[in-house]
Amino acid sequence: MFWQAVSLQLGYNATLVMIGAACLGIAAGVTGTFLFLRKRALVSDAISHATLPGVGLACMIMVTLGGDGRNLLGLLLGSAVSAWIGLLCVNWLTRRTRLAEDAAIGAILSVFFGLGIVLLTVIQTMSSGRQAGLEGFLLGSTAGMLWNEAMVIALGGAVTLALVVALRRPMTLVSFDPEYAAATGHNVARIDLAIMGLAMAVTVIGLKIVGLILIVAMLIIPPVTARFWTDRTDAMVIISGAAGGLAAYIGAAWSAVVPAVPTGPIIVLVSFAGFALSLLLAPNRGVLAAVLRHRRFQARVHLRQGLLAMAQGQPIYERYTMRILRRQGLIAADGVVTDDGRARAAKSLLDEKRWEIVRADQALEGAAALYDGLRALETVLTADQIADVDAKLGAPEGLT
Repeated sequence: MFWQAVSLQLGYNATLVMIGAACLGIAAGVTGTFLFLRKRALVSDAISHATLPGVGLACMIMVTLGGDGRNLLGLLLGSAVSAWIGLLCVNWLTRRTRLAEDAAIGAILSVFFGLGIVLLTVIQTMSSGRQAGLEGFLLGSTAGMLWNEAMVIALGGAVTLALVVALRRPMTLVSFDPEYAAATGHNVARIDLAIMGLAMAVTVIGLKIVGLILIVAMLIIPPVTARFWTDRTDAMVIISGAAGGLAAYIGAAWSAVVPAVPTGPIIVLVSFAGFALSLLLAPNRGVLAAVLRHRRFQARVHLRQGLLAMAQGQPIYERYTMRILRRQGLIAADGVVTDDGRARAAKSLLDEKRWEIVRADQALEGAAALYDGLRALETVLTADQIADVDAKLGAPEGLT
């Protein structure tokens, strides 16, 4: 049944939810990349919590005017206004007071969220309040999503994505080097507001699917996942968008298969699963890659120490060293040094003495800086330089 959902064969409503969620995931992943690079991840938390008073006020205003308090466009407009006010408050507190940004975010987050909870409580006492279903904006609610609601979410995500593409160069510059950006004539404050404004737009359009509490994860987890796979900004933006869109699509499909489970938490859990796999399996930054690099380095150290011990006629007590030497055919099973082992050991001892000459020669200071005890001499010095070093060293000693 899950594969039916993934292939969009589970019905009209499930298809709407999955396509809308995928559009939101792509927009959130791409936009969140610049928040992550700018080290403003917590701003998304303040923005999301600041939307709640706007949702409540928009519902009350629409009901008072005789309209439908559940109109999605009106609710999103109210949440956008409220989130923008919260964002401006964070900027004002950060720039005009001595409060650090994290303290300003904490203050705005708690105050706006508390105000929103109070407004929701008031709405529940209204005659039409119980029919509003605004609690779905906390954790998301997609069970009764209509075509026009899905179109609002999809179009909002597409417009946000287009704005990110248009502004990607100045936002990238400000994210990495705001001082240089200011020196080249860019208005850093406005670009910062643009980044946070785009994050606010993603937050607002994502309220229906994942809710204001979980939208933060959609903005942050995909960029963190992408960072494990690349060092280039353009590639990170693409991977982040793909990771966000795929997580939202699979999460929505899974939620359609298990109706009792809300869509937002499932999307976040799928996104976290992608993060966990990247953490473990990424080729350069993953835990497994780090463990393998450490093991390779450890093996090189033991091999060098074993070869030097063989060259100097010293006993080898370390079992791991003996295992490496046997694995490479340098020592036979009975512990006797092979011909290849004698040659490698003599070369290691010779290189060790060559490095002593290199480190003492100021003309070879650059090469000496590369010495780590494991690097082959031929990778650093030319053949003529090695010949000069050998002339200073004299005739090489044989293996004892």
